[in-house]
Amino acid sequence: MEIRSLISNQPISNQPISNLLSSNTMEFTIHADTPFSLPAVVNSHGWVQLPSFEPNGDGGFRYVARLDGGRVAPLQVTPVENGVRVQAEDGLGAEAQAEVADQVAWMVGLEQDLSPFYELVEGEPRLAHVVAHRHGRLLRSPTLFEDVVKTILTTNTTWAGTIRMTENVVAQFGDPLQADGQETARAFPTPQRLAQSDEETLRRETGLGYRAPYVLGLARAVAHGELDLEALKTADLPTEALRRELLSIKGVGDYAAANLLLLLGRHDYIPIDSIALRAVSQEWHDGQSIGPADVRAAFEAWGEWKGLAYWFWRWSDEA
Repeated sequence: MEIRSLISNQPISNQPISNLLSSNTMEFTIHADTPFSLPAVVNSHGWVQLPSFEPNGDGGFRYVARLDGGRVAPLQVTPVENGVRVQAEDGLGAEAQAEVADQVAWMVGLEQDLSPFYELVEGEPRLAHVVAHRHGRLLRSPTLFEDVVKTILTTNTTWAGTIRMTENVVAQFGDPLQADGQETARAFPTPQRLAQSDEETLRRETGLGYRAPYVLGLARAVAHGELDLEALKTADLPTEALRRELLSIKGVGDYAAANLLLLLGRHDYIPIDSIALRAVSQEWHDGQSIGPADVRAAFEAWGEWKGLAYWFWRWSDEA
């Protein structure tokens, strides 16, 4: 299951969603170095369809965040010129506001400089839309733990299966958001909360199947301090070393590691699955059977940007 293919490069249709924010709200704006487009980030792949995200219908998203102190806070992120507007419930202290700002900046990839990629794609008709629509950043969760779990839940299943499993994980283990005395939504569960579960519960009740021991093992390794996943977000490691760290996580193979590298802003690898094989076969090999080496060869000229070139390539059958 390739998460890019779920939405391709087209906007997500608006879904009827509830307003998680009360009438007492505070807001602030985070500046983005241009070129930047929040709708392009939100529509970059399927994450916005998974809890605790929701599309908000105006090119942004809602997210139920869990802050370091344990507070569950609903956030609404909307596009403004050269940045994003963040709305949250009034009453967050300065420290919590700073944490929210850091979370949102990470989720929309504000630290990434894509100017070398934009220069590289000039003159390539199949990537002309990248510059025109400011594509390149991929929506990501505030924690790498959440992104690794969700990536594991994309393997060997349909997208509907991924949504179902993620919904179950959040509903069963996520901290609730209280509004008017009722639980209205839940944040993505912490490693500590998931670590308290057991394989049988995750396998049967949560419906994770064979993924259950991988998710449980990951949660326990993080909760017990054996694995510092969040340090990998800003680790000054060569991509190969970072990839080895990701591959050391049980349940993360070549495809999942390539997806996670893209989310981390490393674009050296292509997430190769049956969709990638079929697309490259139809594009350059007349539909004949090909292997992963052929996919890599098709985008080798893009060097360290080959993953993004593949991700946003306008295939012949999409023209």
